[in-house]
Amino acid sequence: MALPAVLVVLVLGAGVLASFATTVRVQQLTTEAARLLGRGDDAALQRLAEVGATASVDRGGGVVCVRASARVPMGLPLPPVSARACALDGGR
Repeated sequence: MALPAVLVVLVLGAGVLASFATTVRVQQLTTEAARLLGRGDDAALQRLAEVGATASVDRGGGVVCVRASARVPMGLPLPPVSARACALDGGR
């Protein structure tokens, strides 16, 4: 009786850790993409696509903002993680 409960707790713990790791990775790549887009590198969103994230770019007022969203890689029904980062738009 205790073994299934322990397995459920372990799977949920692994899912939470995967969610945190995905959040950190997407936030890091979103920040990098915003900086690179601000410098004029239009291929900056490629690394976000490599990890399976979808991204959108908003420019205005001298600032470029990138918003990205990605699914957690495990098969658990966890919500997608998202990140947003902005940088000065000196490349345009």
